Amino acid sequence: MILLRRLLGDVLRRQRQRQGRTLREVSSSARVSLGYLSEVERGQKEASSELLSAICDALDVRMSELMREVSDELALAELAQSAAATPSEPVPTPVRPMLGSVSVAGVPPERVTIKAPSEAVDVVAA
Repeated sequence: MILLRRLLGDVLRRQRQRQGRTLREVSSSARVSLGYLSEVERGQKEASSELLSAICDALDVRMSELMREVSDELALAELAQSAAATPSEPVPTPVRPMLGSVSVAGVPPERVTIKAPSEAVDVVAA
């Protein structure tokens, strides 16, 4: 099962680490306890929209950017889950408008590299 709170926590942690900031720095700036922020990053706690807004402000990241990255990770996790569940069928490519989207029509389905603004993720079809 894909848990949204885990994906959200992973993205928040990566955002913080890209900036070279500690949990203590971000928790202080967001005015949230260090322990609670740690639990959110580990996917153990569901963050309210108010808390996410405070964390995004502390990280100087737009909430829409955060959610877009979470959405992209969710789509990849769903593809991986689909591929694992039905390995004999081709995995459908999700279609949704994205900023900076790239068409992969005509690309061999064996391997597609999806480049996010900050990192690359390889998707390998089963």
